[in-house]
Amino acid sequence: MSRKLEMLDKRRARVRRAIRAAANGRPRLSVFRSSKQIYVQVIDDATGRTLAAASTLEKDLRSRLKTGADKAAAVEVGKLVAERAVQAGVTQVIFDRSGYLFHGRVKALADAAREGGLDF
Repeated sequence: MSRKLEMLDKRRARVRRAIRAAANGRPRLSVFRSSKQIYVQVIDDATGRTLAAASTLEKDLRSRLKTGADKAAAVEVGKLVAERAVQAGVTQVIFDRSGYLFHGRVKALADAAREGGLDF
């Protein structure tokens, strides 16, 4: 594995460890971003179930977005996952940035999820 990927794995594990310690039973809002798409899930770690999910690959979002890899796409995905999580009865989550810096698309997604009704 390359050094860059090793460092990302270490950072991801460190962030995940801190999140588990601070969760207090709250579900985890986990983000994955690739160079072309962004994905987000609300995961209940106690049962290992995904409570809500959204991504830029969904048909209704794909038709509205120019690309899946910009801040506008992250905002739409954040609003959508917040709406689905609230429908599932989840309002408080803990944010798992998965080792990515809290900047750009990740920050835009988090801000949109907060506006959509999620508390973290």
